[in-house]
Amino acid sequence: MTAESTRGKVLLVENNEDNIVTLADYLLFKGYAVEVARNGREALDCAAAVRPDAILMDIQMPEMDGLEAIQHLRKMEATAATPIIAVTALVMPGDRERCIAAGANHYLSKPVSLRDILSLLESTIRHR
Repeated sequence: MTAESTRGKVLLVENNEDNIVTLADYLLFKGYAVEVARNGREALDCAAAVRPDAILMDIQMPEMDGLEAIQHLRKMEATAATPIIAVTALVMPGDRERCIAAGANHYLSKPVSLRDILSLLESTIRHR
C-alpha cells in the first residue's frame, strides 16, 4: 500500500480489514506512505525493513498483541526511538497507562476520528 510519500512513512499495525482500508486510504490521500502489518510479529519484521517515521499500533491482535510488539520494537535499534501511537478499543481504567508503560508515545481509543489520527501523526513526525 505504499505510495510516494510527501509527509513520511507510517506503519499501520491492524488486523481488522475495514480499519486497514479506511486508515490506509485516508493516510495515502493525505500524502503518507503506508505499510501494513496484520499482527505484532509482522510489525517487527516490517518495522525493521521499512524504518517508518511513526507506527499506529492496534493492541488487540492475534499471534502477538500490540503491547508485546511495542516492547519488542523498543528493544530493536532500528525502532527504539520511533514514535508509536497505540490505537485501541481498550478503554478501561489503566489501559492507557499500560500502553504508555509498554513504550507507546501516545494513546488513542477507538472509535477514533481520522482527523485526530492525522493531527497526532503530523505533530509526532514533525517533532521527531
